[in-house]
Amino acid sequence: MKNLPKTIFERDLAGEIIRLDDPEYPQIYAVIRKAIHITSQLNSMMVDDEDEVRRVFSELINQEVDKTFFLIPPFYTDFGHNIRIGKNVFVNFDCVFMDRGGITLEDNVLVGPKVSLITTNHPLEPAQRKSTYSKPILIQKNAWIGANATVMPGITIGENAVVAAGAVVTKDVAANTIVAGVPARVVKKI
Repeated sequence: MKNLPKTIFERDLAGEIIRLDDPEYPQIYAVIRKAIHITSQLNSMMVDDEDEVRRVFSELINQEVDKTFFLIPPFYTDFGHNIRIGKNVFVNFDCVFMDRGGITLEDNVLVGPKVSLITTNHPLEPAQRKSTYSKPILIQKNAWIGANATVMPGITIGENAVVAAGAVVTKDVAANTIVAGVPARVVKKI
C-alpha cells in the first residue's frame, strides 16, 4: 500500500518545522481559533460547577476527561486537541498549556498555579524564526509541578518527581527526584 502524505497535524506532532506559509497552516489556525473560543467560555464559568468545567474542558481537548479531574480556571492553551489527562489530576488556576507537541498528564498529577507547559518552540536560524517545531511533554504518575514552574518542549517528568516552584525544566527529570532552580537541577532524591 502506498504511503499517504502526512497531514500538517501529523508533521507537527512528529516535530517537523511548520512554516506560517505552509499551505495547510490554516487548518492549525482553525484549531487555535476554536481553542481561544472554548477557553474564553471556560474562563467565564463559575468554578463551583465542576461538571460543567469538565464538560467544556473535554470539548477543548476533544476527549472526555475522567470525573476525578479537577481544574480551577482560568486556563489557557494555544491548541487543546493534544492534551491527554489521566485520573485524579488537579490543575490549579492560571496555567498555560501550549500543547501542539502533545501534553500528557498521567494519573494523580498535581499542577500548581501559573504553571507553563510549553511544547512548541522556534528554530534558532533567523530566516526560519517565524516557523515552529513541537516536542511532547510527559508528566508521569504522582508527579507534582510547583507554582509558576515552566516545563520546556520534549521533557519527561518522572513518576513521583517534584518540580519546585519557579523552576525552569530544560532536561528530563528522573523518577523520585526533586528539581529546583533555573535551569532546574536535582536537589534531593525522594
